[in-house]
Amino acid sequence: MKARYYIAAAVSLMIAMATSCGNAGAQNDSKKKSTEQKYAIELTSEQFLQLVYNINSEEMKYLGTKPAIVDFTATWCGPCRSIAPILEELAKEYEGQIVVYKVDVDNCRDIAQAFGISSIPAVLYIPLEGEPSMTIGARNKSKFQSEIDKILLGK
Repeated sequence: MKARYYIAAAVSLMIAMATSCGNAGAQNDSKKKSTEQKYAIELTSEQFLQLVYNINSEEMKYLGTKPAIVDFTATWCGPCRSIAPILEELAKEYEGQIVVYKVDVDNCRDIAQAFGISSIPAVLYIPLEGEPSMTIGARNKSKFQSEIDKILLGK
């Protein structure tokens, strides 16, 4: 009887330690992530209206000074989560040449509606000259690079 008690106590202790270590690791990861510099800029609706397009004006004119990507995304979207680190890498690699924005469609419904976003991930490419273009669906890094070079940088 005592042996069962000691085994149960040991198992409970091991589970508690494993759970505690797992949470500590998660806390360290979240602290680490929060201190990392972000290159893709998350926008609110108000910021979008000031930095990208004022959808309330008669003429929708791009307000930025560099070509831009707008990633229409949501936290619950698996494909959106899969392209997020790619876009972050590209924002860093193309720093100074383009700007990468992120718009959460759940938090910025007015912006998503103005652009007719019905499927995500949706990526809007905004060149300084010419018409913007939209792509739908996840892509790999090389496809994004090709689109950035062709659509935004004219290479």
